[in-house]
Amino acid sequence: MLIQNLFEPYEIEYMELNECPVGIHKNTYFELVYILKGSGVHHVGENQFNYSKGTLFLLLPQHAHSFDVRELTTFLFIRFNDTYLKAQQVKDVHSMMSNWIQKMEYILQCNYHLPGCILHNANDKPLIGGLMDALIGELVNQHEYYREVIQQLVNTVLTIVARNIWMINAGKATPRNDHAAAMIRYIHEQIYSPDQLKAEKIAAHFNISPGYIHEYFRKHLGESLQQYIAGYKMKLVENRLLYSKMRVSEIVQELGFTDESHLNRFFKKHTGLSPTAFRKTKRALPLSPTNADTNLTQ
Repeated sequence: MLIQNLFEPYEIEYMELNECPVGIHKNTYFELVYILKGSGVHHVGENQFNYSKGTLFLLLPQHAHSFDVRELTTFLFIRFNDTYLKAQQVKDVHSMMSNWIQKMEYILQCNYHLPGCILHNANDKPLIGGLMDALIGELVNQHEYYREVIQQLVNTVLTIVARNIWMINAGKATPRNDHAAAMIRYIHEQIYSPDQLKAEKIAAHFNISPGYIHEYFRKHLGESLQQYIAGYKMKLVENRLLYSKMRVSEIVQELGFTDESHLNRFFKKHTGLSPTAFRKTKRALPLSPTNADTNLTQ
């Protein structure tokens, strides 16, 4: 199967097609596909989804997919990788962008979200439409500072996508409990600060008795607090091993493990493999262009 790679942090492509130029294929990067006009069918694995104007697809690394164009279609492709996301992080704690990476983890870790149009919030559809039109305008006109404007527009699109993924999954886990959904959001935001994920800290934050926090979490989420935190952290570690060039020592530092031995024990308990063995056997990201099967060109 064809595998397409991205050798820059991000790439935007705007094209009109009456047929898909490639058959079923996989990417080693994240891709947003927006339909400006036209109709057809998007094949993702064994699933099929009709598309039309305003549809937005989020494709995760290693999703096997293709498009069957039924009516002349104008596509806007936004391709990005972990390197792009990391480059957006702002260290100023007073900036609203300081925890942007943590929020974007919704995209990186929610690879269980259902394929299909990612826009489940009706109010976001016209907002995304306007942003995509603005992106195209900047690409075509290329006025002064157009690259900086494009980057800000892309970040806004990604943030809206993350919001929709959050709404889908929070609603799935806690259909009638906003308090439990807020608890999940707190865990996601504090995953890099292990001290803040202690039961007594979470209980104090949500004004719940420390003795009741475990029962409350299991009642509303269907698993224990420790299971949820461990599962979420595992997903983050796997994503870094598969889709980034981060060293194990860097993952240890970022996610608050004591040392590499601690991470090895944690990871092996859940997968039966060490992080290094997991990366060698399941890596999806080529380390250099010489390992690439094919490169996507504009």
